[in-house]
Amino acid sequence: MTAELKSADIQMIQRILPHRYPFLLVDKVLDIDGFNSARGIKNVTMNEPHFQGHFPGTPIMPGVTIVEAMAQTAGVMIGTAFDMIDSNMLIYFMNIDKCKFRRKVGPGDVLEMNIVTLRGKPGGKIWKFSGKATVDGEAAAEAEFTAMVDLQKD
Repeated sequence: MTAELKSADIQMIQRILPHRYPFLLVDKVLDIDGFNSARGIKNVTMNEPHFQGHFPGTPIMPGVTIVEAMAQTAGVMIGTAFDMIDSNMLIYFMNIDKCKFRRKVGPGDVLEMNIVTLRGKPGGKIWKFSGKATVDGEAAAEAEFTAMVDLQKD
């Protein structure tokens, strides 16, 4: 018997993550399999502020924002899996390893981020993930990253 995969639209994402424009970098999260894996989608558009300077005339999504988009996908996965909706959850990067960039990402691209949990447990604060970002099935970036989940007190 398999569990039903969950998803999160932009309204749900905003109830889980504290990020807002211009730093909310995931539009929806699909195929959430508990805290095991998830697939995030980022529709890259020309009106994003980093394209003004990165680079004028040749807009390229900065690699660090691709890694951040993968981390935000992981945050939504954890928030959904453990029902941390409306819970004042913050997630902090602790480490980024094995980070590689494979192709440029620009306006009009649909960035797909596939996240797998490498280490972490329910109630635990420290989590490690593997992320792979693709555009039209072509590798764009990959990284392993560690993050700390922090529930803020009201």
